[in-house]
Amino acid sequence: MIRRSDFPKNFCFGTATASYQIEGAADEDGRGPSIWDVFSHMPGKTFNDETGDIACDHYHRYKEDVQIMKDIGLDAYRFSISWPRVMPDGKSINQKGIDFYNRLVDELLEAGITPFVTLYHWDLPYALHEKGGWLNPDIAMYFRAYATFMFDELGDRVKHWITLNEPWCSSFLGYFMGEHAPGHQNLQEALITTHNLLRAHGYAVQSFREEVKDGEVGLTNVVMKIEPGDSRPESFFVASLVDKIVNAWFHDPVIFGSYPEEVVKTYSEKGLQVPLDDFSIISNPIDFFGVNYYTRTLVVYDENDPLGFSYAQGDLPKTDMGWEIYPQGLFDMLVNLKERYRLPLYITENGIAGPDKVENGRVSDTYRIEYLEKHFEKVLEAIEAGVDVRGYFIWSLMDNFEWAHGYSKRFGIVYIDYNTQKRILKDSAMWLKEFLRS
Repeated sequence: MIRRSDFPKNFCFGTATASYQIEGAADEDGRGPSIWDVFSHMPGKTFNDETGDIACDHYHRYKEDVQIMKDIGLDAYRFSISWPRVMPDGKSINQKGIDFYNRLVDELLEAGITPFVTLYHWDLPYALHEKGGWLNPDIAMYFRAYATFMFDELGDRVKHWITLNEPWCSSFLGYFMGEHAPGHQNLQEALITTHNLLRAHGYAVQSFREEVKDGEVGLTNVVMKIEPGDSRPESFFVASLVDKIVNAWFHDPVIFGSYPEEVVKTYSEKGLQVPLDDFSIISNPIDFFGVNYYTRTLVVYDENDPLGFSYAQGDLPKTDMGWEIYPQGLFDMLVNLKERYRLPLYITENGIAGPDKVENGRVSDTYRIEYLEKHFEKVLEAIEAGVDVRGYFIWSLMDNFEWAHGYSKRFGIVYIDYNTQKRILKDSAMWLKEFLRS
């Protein structure tokens, strides 16, 4: 049985959240609207037209939530700043918004919990969206100014920073597939958005080096294990291509200063324009990659698809999200990232959604305990194989607004009764508490 003591002494265990998913207080204390406020209020965009207006009411209940983390025994907490809370129009300071994050950081430190701050977890100020949002090249400078301000405000106490969370989701789900805010469906826009996100990241890293002398900064990507869904050679080829589209497209520019050539060629052949400037900014050296891993993706060759592939269904057990449970993929991707990029890694998200219910005051989520144990084991295997993994953040601390899925998916180790805002530690939280003591 795996134990905490099996991991390196300085390895940190934590949980992760995102501002729009938990904070609520959407129109309080000067906060401005984000693209997700507007998107979630459009009929038909989310499950049951649910929004993050109240969510977990973390804005008012943060002290209770920090106490829960302390009681569990967490080493660290990864959370994101709401850009429109601290800068309602994307550029002007809202002191009450800043005060909230100062209080939160101080509360965490007093509880002995290390804060890991993500600057952007998808809630772009709507005022900036009206100026073109991530399609406007000026967005990178707006982001730099925002990042610089946050480094100045919190950098004396916060030493671990993440610039962006999952730019693949921000660009492809938001601008190509239309599933996330702002809901566009244009591949060319997704490529422009990707580039401006990476430019913004690079400028923020540049600013970090100037403002925070004793910390670390990195970038978090969704990392998918891409495998062929059948034995045809063509499917093996497209699996390699999709791996570069989903993974390397967001890692290579940051480390090598260029996009993968095969993908540039593929897009160009489809008449798409790939931005190829500012790689010296994008590749400002970082200290780590954050790894958000949940599942594998199976693809097969499809001559009728514009990019030559379609998705296939696997036969492994699936989560409530329909994602295959595949711990081996986490090990494989950690090794791949180590061999290709030679950077320290944090698992910044990993977790499972399930059908959690309260019965006799208790939430029995044995399946989540099993999931976490198996993924912990694969992380330990990776460490023993020479991968420099420094931490593991469970998604999520608590059930929350799961974007387009509304409140229909529960990822938390803490159950939220959305009618009363009561918090109930699930069996997985109690298991984690014991694990962290082992």
